[in-house]
Amino acid sequence: MTTTTLAQATTVAQRRSAELEDLIDRDAAAFRILTGDRPTGQLHLGHYFGTLRNRVRLQDLGAEVFVLIADYQVLTDRDTAEHLDEYVTGLVLDYLAIGLDPARTVIFAHSAVPALNQLLLPFLSLVSVPELNRNPTVKDEIAHSRQASVSGLMLTYPVHQAADILFCRANLVPVGQDQLPHLEITRVIARRFSERYGPVFPVPDALLSAAPLLLGTDGTKMSKSRGNTIPLSATADETARLIRGAQTDSERHISYDPADRPAVSSLVLLAALALDRDPREVAAGVGGGGAAALKQLVATAVNDLLAPVRARRAEYERDLGYVRQVLRDGNQRASEIAAATLAEVRTAMGMTY
Repeated sequence: MTTTTLAQATTVAQRRSAELEDLIDRDAAAFRILTGDRPTGQLHLGHYFGTLRNRVRLQDLGAEVFVLIADYQVLTDRDTAEHLDEYVTGLVLDYLAIGLDPARTVIFAHSAVPALNQLLLPFLSLVSVPELNRNPTVKDEIAHSRQASVSGLMLTYPVHQAADILFCRANLVPVGQDQLPHLEITRVIARRFSERYGPVFPVPDALLSAAPLLLGTDGTKMSKSRGNTIPLSATADETARLIRGAQTDSERHISYDPADRPAVSSLVLLAALALDRDPREVAAGVGGGGAAALKQLVATAVNDLLAPVRARRAEYERDLGYVRQVLRDGNQRASEIAAATLAEVRTAMGMTY
């Protein structure tokens, strides 16, 4: 997918996403949604405003939501998967704390669903090596990989994601613009399987995220690997300290100007998101108060927003047996669905011996 093609695909996806939001408002129960995270560290405010609160919104509207903890995919750009138990437990704690309800949302781990991963083999037969090599997202991930040379898992990452999406017959996948090429591979695989073996899978739609871009405390993209995040699990004091240390600029008067004042504008935006206000209104309110007043406003707004989340997280931390059971129950539900899908795939392919 070329840059021009990606731009065209984005425009189409934006139009379709607007239509889908109308359909969700009318009948959210018609949608089965697959989303998830790699357990490579702590979830942070970028995740919360980018994806997490949208999952809760979709769940509460009545959509069937599947949240994947993609532990196998940790290995796409790492030689080993370190601290997995800690990170997986942390993800489930955060999911529960923000309001995901295991009675309505299936939370499961990649490695616990063998039938899902078995779909990777027939799916690989439906795409060519040049198609995988052309994927711009994979190219970018390879360029920023921590490894001297990448494994075959990196190249097949989009096909593995197709198995994640199609095992439960998800028909809607919330994504950012950079994930559109991955989802297009899933759509191609669903269509080609139907053409070759018969209709088994829906062709899922992308629900483009309107997530705002929040910068990290160093003024660059907020990322776990950069160590510049504000974790959801941080205490109020830790959060305030991280915000006080965030990069700003030398101009005292606070304005919202993402192009020319990205670091200051990111802090303004963070306060606006936490307060559910317009960022220009927030900036005008701070005015000549300078960076110190802005950071105090941000810290107060974020800590007020996260106070109930932290309280729920602390409560769940006192009952890790329940947290583990949530994951076991989700794994069981996902395994039942994956086994039924794999059986249908084997029947369609004539492999029921």
